[in-house]
Amino acid sequence: MRPYNWSYTQFSQFNQDDSLLLASGVFLGPHNSSSGEIAVISLDTFALLSRVRNKPYDVFGCWLTDTSLISGNLHRIGDITSCSVLWLNNAFQDVESENVNVVKRLFKIQNLNASTIRTVMVADCSRFDSPDLLLDAGAPDNAPGRVFDLGSDGEEEEASPGPAGAKGLRRLLDGLLEGRAQPQLSERMLETKVAELLAQGRTKPPEPSTADARNKLLIFTTGCLTYSPHQIGIKQILPHQMTTAGPVLGEGRGSDAFFDALDHVIDVHGHIIGMGLSPDNRYLYVNSRAWPSGSVVADPMQPPPIAEEIDLLVFDLKTMREVKRALRAHRAYTPNDECFFIFLDVSRDFVASGAEDRHGYIWDRHYNICLAKLRHQDVVNSVVFSPQEQELLLTASDDATIKAWRSPRAVRVHQARRPRPRPFFSWFASQRR
Repeated sequence: MRPYNWSYTQFSQFNQDDSLLLASGVFLGPHNSSSGEIAVISLDTFALLSRVRNKPYDVFGCWLTDTSLISGNLHRIGDITSCSVLWLNNAFQDVESENVNVVKRLFKIQNLNASTIRTVMVADCSRFDSPDLLLDAGAPDNAPGRVFDLGSDGEEEEASPGPAGAKGLRRLLDGLLEGRAQPQLSERMLETKVAELLAQGRTKPPEPSTADARNKLLIFTTGCLTYSPHQIGIKQILPHQMTTAGPVLGEGRGSDAFFDALDHVIDVHGHIIGMGLSPDNRYLYVNSRAWPSGSVVADPMQPPPIAEEIDLLVFDLKTMREVKRALRAHRAYTPNDECFFIFLDVSRDFVASGAEDRHGYIWDRHYNICLAKLRHQDVVNSVVFSPQEQELLLTASDDATIKAWRSPRAVRVHQARRPRPRPFFSWFASQRR
């Protein structure tokens, strides 16, 4: 992709039938500016089919269907307020008619306190009822409640500003504009309050949850307190939204519905540095570096310090509950402003992750025990299981190597299958007979 001014490639994903490859990279623009771009490549002819802008670049992008993909765009509204727009794009954009859409806006989501949407992925709800492995239901006894259903009437909604709070904030703003009051908030806090007030009544509520197996879940990292990704947003995608047909700016949006509301939010109280889905799409595994207990974010540009130990959290996307205890063993050392994504992968029986401690790790999904520690000479950025053989793992590292690892059992099986060479004299004698 160098002819297209790509600096580097950071992510790739095959579509379901392995006919197309989505490659996500960083595009160098004029005046040394950089942005993300997604390329779609045919695996039959290796031709470049389309290029899609993607901002910020760590949205990565993902497939929604075999022929459509999701990208992102970011629009600044204020100093620490922005809006993320998620777009549905056709992989094939050489249409014959100008009346046929090649893109359509899926969702438009408000970002507060310098947060943005990153790392999008899609879970297929049709596979939830036949999981490869059914993990224990319910969160551990000592785990805090992390999942908030934003479409319910639960206690979580009490934390959002109600009509009385909105009226009080409106009176404060009116007083500031008329010079009758002195601001008691910092400029950034005031901007956030104003953004929250403006979004009230202008946000389209979540769609009613349905049991339609054709639904899919859009999953991404986000936040509400600081720029570091500390929350996971979940938004259901209905069957009629999985096509670019219809209005380019989306369907069912009134003149006052400027933003879309999320269906669920998972707050991990830490910096998210990796996510991966189980093969059945039911369980979400999350690499997170925890904030200190009881920490408070006073400035969105100064998030709390993060732990060196990485917690690998597990969430059931059908019940929206945290399951199992956090898997631990791997570590990371970079601070908040230098933190980078560490890819993980999940097979039927195992989960693997990279780490900054120069090792890759493998855990057993049944018993939550660490099975192997795979040594490199530098940071291990990415790991992936073979889709055909889960006991074969590849690890990629900053030491410029890709290593292949087999389990001892798989090695024994392969050695047993290998035919033993017959001695030369025996072969020669059989030919004479």
